[in-house]
Amino acid sequence: MIVRPQQHWLPRLFVWHGSVLPKISSRLFMNFLLSIVVVLMLPWYTSLGIKLTVAPFSILGVAIAIFLGFRNNACYARYSEARLLWGQLMIASRSLLREVKTTLPNEADITHFIRLQVAFAHSLRMTLRRKPQAETLAKYLTAQELQVVLEAHSPANRILLIMAEWLCERRAQGALSDILFQSITQRLHDMSVVLSGCERIFTTPLPFAYSLILHRTVYLFCIMLPFALVVDLHYMTPFVSVLISYTFISLDTLAEELEEPFGVEDNDLPLDAICNAIEIDLLQMQGEKTLPHKMTADKNYQLT
Repeated sequence: MIVRPQQHWLPRLFVWHGSVLPKISSRLFMNFLLSIVVVLMLPWYTSLGIKLTVAPFSILGVAIAIFLGFRNNACYARYSEARLLWGQLMIASRSLLREVKTTLPNEADITHFIRLQVAFAHSLRMTLRRKPQAETLAKYLTAQELQVVLEAHSPANRILLIMAEWLCERRAQGALSDILFQSITQRLHDMSVVLSGCERIFTTPLPFAYSLILHRTVYLFCIMLPFALVVDLHYMTPFVSVLISYTFISLDTLAEELEEPFGVEDNDLPLDAICNAIEIDLLQMQGEKTLPHKMTADKNYQLT
């Protein structure tokens, strides 16, 4: 995620990092070269008696803009829901530890329970980013727990089970009543809801056929556009064509980024920073003095 301070409108026009322009610059350059070729071929083009007007492109452009807007809304809804789910995870983690500490004030092993909570957040993060988990989880889990978790189909779900078993042991010892046990396990249910919601977004992209037809239409539109503009604009064709193509291609590219909100691209969610904040909050609630360094945006204003 790009985290920038407020800027004046003029320097913002020239911002490079965080925009989709680095991704599409080669495509815009190809459109510019195509437009130059079309301008040079104008005498031969007109001699054929074929005149492609701007009228059909105006109609098609409006239709593409409407469908691109719908797709971007759908992709942003996925992004927004993903951020909401991780916000709910932070709430559930804090509430779970608060209830455990207040109902088990004499418990000596709460630090291990905190490590399980942090391990859950990191496990979910790495699952959504398709990263190996062994090295990171080894910092928070025992060797036996780590082996069981890594063998599970859903490592994060297995960690939830270990946390539930930890609570069941205290219930069997009489430290937790049935009512308190049910109240605390409700927080585990909240974390399970977050896990399922993230898995749903992760495993269910927008229908491929819908994205494909928009992608094809946008690029066909941008390829054919110079042929319609050149008759009236002549040498201004490359500049106008690139400007229009930038609008449509950038919207298409931005939708692709927002559709997968859990990645590590510039406009994806800062899952590393969220997990870091959860760990710091839980350790502070336990009264720990040695805390992880708080993550901030790097020199490129990116927060991972």
